[in-house]
Amino acid sequence: MIGILGLQGAYAAHGKMLDALAVESRVIKKPAQLSAVDGLIFPGGESTTLIKLMDSWDFWAPLMDFAAAGNPIFGTCAGMILLAKGVSNPPQKSLGLIDIDVERNSYGRQVDSFEGTGVWAADGQPRSLPMIFIRAPRIARLGDGVAALATCGDDVVVARQGQVLVASFHPELTSDLSIHRYFVDMVGH
Repeated sequence: MIGILGLQGAYAAHGKMLDALAVESRVIKKPAQLSAVDGLIFPGGESTTLIKLMDSWDFWAPLMDFAAAGNPIFGTCAGMILLAKGVSNPPQKSLGLIDIDVERNSYGRQVDSFEGTGVWAADGQPRSLPMIFIRAPRIARLGDGVAALATCGDDVVVARQGQVLVASFHPELTSDLSIHRYFVDMVGH
C-alpha cells in the first residue's frame, strides 16, 4: 500500500497514476495513518502551506520515523522541496532526507510554467519523458551518493538517494507512468 500525503496539492493525480498501475493507495491526512503504508508520495502544492499544515498536525517526527524505518518516499515539486537538505529563495524548513539543495520557483513564476521533454535514464536506457513544470524548484546541488535519473536541458530534474526519490516537475500530470512505476518498484509492489 502506497500512501499519498493529502494535506494540500495534487495528491489525487498521484492516486490516478497508481490506479493505472493497479497499485493500491491511500490518502494520508494524519500521522497515525503512516503505519498502514509501505511507501509515501509527497505531492506538489505550495511548500509554505504544506509546512504550516505539517506543523499543525505534528507530522515532522512521524515522517522522520517513517524514513528512518527505510520506507521509500517520493517527492514532486513542493514535495521535493520538503525532502531536500537545503532550500533557498527563500530558505525554509525541510526534512533533509536527500542530500540536495533546491532553489524554490527557480524556473519562474506561475506564468513561466511550461511543458517540456526531458531524458529519463533510470534503467540505463535513456528515452524521452514528458515533463510539466509549474513554479518548479531547481536542483542546485547534488550531494555525494545522489544519483541523477532524469534531465531537462542542463538540469537534473529527477534524483535518488537510497529510499528517497524526487522530481522537480509534475509527472502525475502527464500520461507517462515511468516515474511512478519506478517508485512502485522501490516500494516492492
